[in-house]
Formats: sequence, C-alpha cells, structure tokens
Amino acid sequence: MITVVDYGVGNIGAITNMAEYLGIDARPSGDPKEIESAAKLILPGVGAFDKAMATLRNRKLVDPLNHAVRERRVPVLGICLGMQLLARSSEEGSETGLGWINADVKRIRLPATSSLKVPHIGWLEIRPRRESALFDRSNRRERFYFDHSYFVDCDDPNDVTAVIDYGEELCCAVSSNNVSGVQFHPEKSHRFGMRVLEAFGKLR
Repeated sequence: MITVVDYGVGNIGAITNMAEYLGIDARPSGDPKEIESAAKLILPGVGAFDKAMATLRNRKLVDPLNHAVRERRVPVLGICLGMQLLARSSEEGSETGLGWINADVKRIRLPATSSLKVPHIGWLEIRPRRESALFDRSNRRERFYFDHSYFVDCDDPNDVTAVIDYGEELCCAVSSNNVSGVQFHPEKSHRFGMRVLEAFGKLR
C-alpha cells in the first residue's frame, strides 16, 4: 500500500484516483504514525517551497518522514513541488529542505530574447538519462505535463534520471537509492503518467 502524504499542499485526489484506476492501493494520510510506518510513500506538492516545508514541520511530519525514508529505507516518490522538497534548499525561499537528494532548487532563467515563458506550463518530451525503476531508456517520445518555475540541480549527475530541453537542459527526474522524484505531474499526464505511477507501485 502507498501512503500519499496529506499535508494540505498537493494534488492528492488526482493521484489516488489514478492509482485506483491502475489497481494500486494508495491512501492519503496526514497522521505522523501512519507515515512513519508506511510501506511506500508519495510526497505531492503544489505551490511554494517555504510554505510546504513550514507546513510539514508545523504538522510534525518531518521526523516521521525521515524515519521512514532514511532509517527504514522505504521507497518514496516526490511529485512536482514534492520533488523539490527532496533537495537541501531552494532559491524560492529560505527554508531548509528534506535533504534526501544532494541537490538545490534553482529558478529557471531564460535569456531576454527567449520566446519561452516562466513559469513553464504545458507538455514536454523527456529524455531518460539512464535506466531506472521509473524510466526505460528504450521508451522515447514520452510526454508529460509540467507546471513549474524551478528545477532541481543535482550535485551528482548520476542522480539525474531524465531531463527536458527548456531553454537549456534541465533535470526533470531524480533517483538515489530509495528516493525518486519527478518534476512533472504523472496524475495529469495520461498514459505516460500511468506508466510511471505503475512502475513506482511495483517497487519493493
């Protein structure tokens, strides 16, 4: 069973609905004890980095999350802002992130002459960088739905599992041991998103 962390900052209904469609048992919970003892976790997120981290701390969920992910080593998937929370810090604010990935979150910066916009909202093809539990490098032309102004900048290139081209090459998915994250919204990405969520559901 997947526990979807419910801390009031996320697209939880759409995630659990997609999981149910795929036959995956995924249930939202904001109970620290349930999160601490979870078999598998999804950390969603929509909005601002500082508000999300402050909310996790105010609801006393950081220690249970750390126990599950760092000590018990359960699989965790961060989605959109949830992926950014896996990092140490963000240029969006001053709060300290969870630090499960050796990375920092940076704002997308485009040349003044660029026709692209920030925030980036819409569909983009991803390019898998390496084989991982969520991505198969043989699968090309997979398109996902994004809505973001920031991206995760990893210290170790080996932690980057997929990238997008948006003015420059940007990380859009990470993986390190039991920790994974995707900048896009699987729950809004139709069959491509279903495949990612189904792959996470099969992790042990």
